[in-house]
Amino acid sequence: MIRKKVLVVDDSAFMRKLITDFLSTSPDLEVVGTARNGKDALLKIEKFAPDVVTLDVEMPEMNGIEALKIIMEKHPLPVIMLSSTTKEGAENTITAMNHGAVDFIAKPSGAISLDLHKVKEELVAKVLNAGSISIARLSRDSKEKNGIFNAVSEAKAPSSSTLPPWNQHTDKIICIGTSTGGPRALQQVVTSLPSDIQAPILIVQHMPPGFTKSLANRLNSLSKITVKEAEHGEVLEKGTAYIAPGGFHLKVEEKRGGLMAVLDDSELPRSGHRPAVDVMFESVSEITNYDKIAVIMTGMGSDGSKGLVKLKGNGAVKSIAEAEESCIVYGMPKAAVSTNLVDEIESIENIAGCIMKYMP
Repeated sequence: MIRKKVLVVDDSAFMRKLITDFLSTSPDLEVVGTARNGKDALLKIEKFAPDVVTLDVEMPEMNGIEALKIIMEKHPLPVIMLSSTTKEGAENTITAMNHGAVDFIAKPSGAISLDLHKVKEELVAKVLNAGSISIARLSRDSKEKNGIFNAVSEAKAPSSSTLPPWNQHTDKIICIGTSTGGPRALQQVVTSLPSDIQAPILIVQHMPPGFTKSLANRLNSLSKITVKEAEHGEVLEKGTAYIAPGGFHLKVEEKRGGLMAVLDDSELPRSGHRPAVDVMFESVSEITNYDKIAVIMTGMGSDGSKGLVKLKGNGAVKSIAEAEESCIVYGMPKAAVSTNLVDEIESIENIAGCIMKYMP
């Protein structure tokens, strides 16, 4: 196997050394160069032609966001952002994801994290994963002016003659699970849903605490529906999307004819994730008075497939998986499709319309 070439970009010499040492422990990765800021990074990309770039968000001269925009325009590459967990850091990370970064690592304790070893395994795994992402797909995505980055069109339900045999008039709940590449996919789908959609929407996006709040705020600012971070005990309302907070599983309970959000940080992470799509799907499978629409989009791993089996075994459920051609990582949708329980496989630009096909 040919080793993937990595460029490490950080304004701290200590952090560059630490990240380089961590990545060099993998026999499948080779750090071919380092850069101290965005300008230096652009020169080093020309010089070393790396397969993957790790890019610090906060740097002098040219920060990570500015550099990322140029990278995606001139040299589309898989870029992993390294960010602090501050509010500003989280907001910048979400911005970076929507400008083309494929994933991010949260530095445990700020710009210079002496305890970066806490995320060593995650860093190596995400860089390895990024190295397998299609450059052609990244290049296409970076040039789509009216696609993933700028979704503003509202989804419309097809004519009644195309509707499947499914009761349009029962109460519905929509559940969406996603991971790597998810923020851009969610922007495409959520911003295309109409304000009067007759269902609450539950979303699990694999992210650590703090980042899910920034994701919710960004999507809310762009969407016709309300998007918020879920709160424990709140009643779920139609036309509102609830994003599971990092560090908590998102569950649902039926209360007095309605639905209530339950946040659980006592149940262990599932396959390394809390929130986990499997846990959300399993919880929703126990809701008896609602029909369910389950959506699994881009992401590494198989989270959601076991929960889908549970969902499909209880009540009326329609399931949608993102098609391989539009996924940044075709892991979670592939695992869902392999269960043979997926009703629709759709490219990302068609998923909102597919959801609306099943709505009143």
